[in-house]
This record gives sequence, C-alpha cells and structure tokens, in this order.
Amino acid sequence: MDLANVSNERRWVIVVLLFTASLINYLDRAAISFALPLISKDFHLTSTTKGLLLSSFFWSYALMQIPIGWCADRLNLRWLYAGAFALWSLAQGLTGLAGSLAALAGLRILLGVGESIYLPGGSKIVSLLFSDKERGLPSGLFDFGTRTGLVLEGILVPWLLVRYGWRHTFLLLGLTALVWLIPWFLIFPRRMRSISNGLSSAQSTTSSGTRWRALANRNLLGICLGFFCFDYYWYVLVTWLPDYLVTVRHFSIVQAGFYASVAFFTFGLAEPIGGWIADSLIRRGWNETWTRKGIVTMAFFTGLFLVAALRVADARTAVGLLIGASLVGLSTGNLLVILQCCAPPERVGIWTGAENFAGNLAGIIAPLAIGSLIKTSGSYVPGFALGSIVLLLGVFPYWFIIGELKQRSS
Repeated sequence: MDLANVSNERRWVIVVLLFTASLINYLDRAAISFALPLISKDFHLTSTTKGLLLSSFFWSYALMQIPIGWCADRLNLRWLYAGAFALWSLAQGLTGLAGSLAALAGLRILLGVGESIYLPGGSKIVSLLFSDKERGLPSGLFDFGTRTGLVLEGILVPWLLVRYGWRHTFLLLGLTALVWLIPWFLIFPRRMRSISNGLSSAQSTTSSGTRWRALANRNLLGICLGFFCFDYYWYVLVTWLPDYLVTVRHFSIVQAGFYASVAFFTFGLAEPIGGWIADSLIRRGWNETWTRKGIVTMAFFTGLFLVAALRVADARTAVGLLIGASLVGLSTGNLLVILQCCAPPERVGIWTGAENFAGNLAGIIAPLAIGSLIKTSGSYVPGFALGSIVLLLGVFPYWFIIGELKQRSS
C-alpha cells in the first residue's frame, strides 16, 4: 500500500476506529461477569462451572495470538480485521440465544477467536500508517479504548441487565456493534498489508519456511518478558481492585465500582499521553531508545504507589495513591512502539501476537497467585506487593535484553 495516498486526517480516523473497536472488545468480553448471577440462576451453575465458563474465553484468545499475528502480517488488513470483528460481535449477540452451558462456553471460545485480532491487528496497522517517530500517540490512543471499555461496562451493562435481562443485553451489545463495520469499510484503504507480500514467490516460500524460527529472537524474548511483567500488574488491578476496595476499605459496591473505574480510566488516559510525550521529545532530537525506555522505566516505578496505598490508614488517601499507581499506563504506547521498532516490518503482527500471548499468561497466573496469597496470609498486601515487584522486574528486560530501537529486516 502506498502511504502517500493516505491523508493525515484519514490515518487518524482509522486510529479512532481502532480505539472504538478496542472499547467494544473489552465491553463484550467482560459483560458476562456482570451477567453471571443471572446466567447462573437460569442454568443452575455451580462455582466450578462458573469458573469454567469465565475461563473459556481465554483458551482461544491466548492460543490465537500468534496465528492471528501471522495473518496480520500476510493478509489484507481491511478484510481480516472486519471479519474478526464481525465474528466476535455475532458470537456476543448469539450468546443471548444460548440454551445450554456447552453453547455458552462454545460462544465464549468463538468470542476469543474473534477478539484476538485487536492488539496484533491494531499494532500492525499503526506500524504501517505511521513512521517510527510518531507511533507513540496512535499506539497509546487505540489501546486506550480497552480501558474506556472497562469504565463504560460498569455503567452500561448493569443498566441493560436490569432493564432488559441478560439475553436481550447480549443480543443488543453484539448486534448493534456491527454498525462499526460501515465506517470501517468507508474509511479503511482497500489494500493494506505487510511489505512482505511484495516479495517474490521464492522469497515468500523461504520466508514462510522460516517464520517460526524468526520468533527465536533476543529482542522478542525481552519484549515478552517485559510485557508479561506489565500485564501481571494490570491483571492484579483488573481482577482484585474492586474486591479490595469493598473488603478492606469498606466502600459500598457502587463506590468501589466508581473508584475502580476512575483508576482504570486514569490508566487508559495515560497511555496516549505517554506516547505523545515520547514522540514529542524524539522529534526534538532526543535518542529514541533512551526516551522510550526511560518513560517505560519511570511509569513502571509509579507502580510503587500501589504498595503505599495498602499501607495508609485513610481510605480516601488510599484511593488517591491507587490513581497514582495507574500512571503505569504512561508506558503502554511506548511498549507497543518498542516492539514495532525491533520487529522486522513484515513480522510486526506475529511479534505482537507472541507479546500478547505472554501477557495473557500473566492474566491467568496473577489472579490465582493473589487468591492463594490472600488465603495463606489473610491479607491483600503480599499479593498486591508482588504485583508491584513483578512490574519493576520488567524494567530489566527492556534495558538489558532489548537492544537499540531500529527496525530490522528479516
């Protein structure tokens, strides 16, 4: 695709569409958490079957990361992203018609397959539309949609459940989201794919035969380790923060939901800001490697506010510190750009898939580890403190494993 034919206004409209898709992505995946009490009543679910239903999404979502990343590198992104979006929206909508636990789990698995496109596809599109010195803001902005989705679901989904019931809620969320496809097809270029598609037949065969070996790369190893640490901290907040605010700080469920939403929104708002700061400094002549890694480091150290929040006696002060702990989001746009700078241009998608796979492993481990530590110690402090420690350990891969930030050919 000739980027000269894509106007600056069109590029940013595409970023806004990616932001909206990311918002819908998180809204859809988490709606079941609010609907679970109603679903459990209808299907007489036990705690074991509840856990099975909640985890089924991540089976396919995690396993699809590398395959969908490879597809993002090879296929027309206009149709690939639209097809995945349509698949997850239909799976969400059809959940409202499910007549058994098996059908519910199957649709959650299908939802995971469709939603797997959001990070590998979005990151790949940004890498094609923007130069390396201007990717921080769009990378942070499109991923900001996920955090906004968490805030919106806390307001919209409970209201829909009370007003329409869980079946009609899923139908509304899934089927109305398909409207997003209209501006996507109107705005997105008809042909956008990796430069690897311009290789000769012989080169393409060789590239195909070595694509999996390309994952055995020092920079990618460092990126996966660092992102694992980042996502471990994120999933500590997502899975346990509301419960902590109710159980330890004695807020009502409504208050806890509000303060948790403020923390998540702060995390998300920091994402494009951190990317914009780095882009601005780099345009002024600052070294890209030191700038992006430096902002990541400073952002990771704000995770220590989480430990401080656990130690203060006053609940309102604790909330303020938790909002400070959400400034870790300043790193997110730069984390995505670091990958885009290190990956061969034709493998940004598959590298992002590998990165997000590592992050989702943290998403599986973190809630279980914290639950075990709470049971053992009778306190939230060890589990939350571990989240901050793991996050700080993530600084080391970015400085000592990942090298200079410049794109490498395959």
